[in-house]
Amino acid sequence: MSLVHLGVIADGNRRWARERGLPTIEGHRKGLDAIEALVDGAIENGIKYISFYVFSTENWGRSEAEVSYIMKLAETKIAKYAKKLKEKNGRMLILGSKNRISPKLASIFEKAEETTKDCDGITVCFCFNYGGELEISDAANKALEADGEITPETIRKHLYHPEVPDIDMVVRTSGEERISGFMLWRSSYAEFLFVKKYFPEMAKDDVADIVKEYEKRNRRFGK
Repeated sequence: MSLVHLGVIADGNRRWARERGLPTIEGHRKGLDAIEALVDGAIENGIKYISFYVFSTENWGRSEAEVSYIMKLAETKIAKYAKKLKEKNGRMLILGSKNRISPKLASIFEKAEETTKDCDGITVCFCFNYGGELEISDAANKALEADGEITPETIRKHLYHPEVPDIDMVVRTSGEERISGFMLWRSSYAEFLFVKKYFPEMAKDDVADIVKEYEKRNRRFGK
């Protein structure tokens, strides 16, 4: 089976910076380079969807300075990257709650999606202000309101951007071995790969290695 949807839990930005005597915010900035590199690698390897877990609902508990920097980074970089992605025929989607993010950032996200909506190459999803339990509860509430019942089928069609398929493989960087609420619904039968590299150290060639590892797996889906 081919790897269609790759999920990436982008972990280790702060530790990468600390080990180099840099401010932690430099790790987040360097992580943007890793995102671009992995997207390029995904394109080269024929992957149709790649999702990055970049800011969780729990991350609001970090220092005010760090959260503020991440928000400003998103404001300045998302629109620029949407234009780059469009040149590669890539589409951008933002998965997450609009609660707590500024109207300005919400508008930037909407414009980025609008800019790339007609592209039919790779789809790059950013899970921003995202929580797996929150996504499911939001979908359940919408299912109850729209369909009058909560079933696996009605929940699925009300997930954030329901056109995004289930994840085939989840990769978490930095050596941590947990999923931290990442796409709980879509990753129910995903393969998992935990790598030692910090996220800023990830490079385009790593995607080929991920694909090779995926091809070794025997996915039975409970059968």
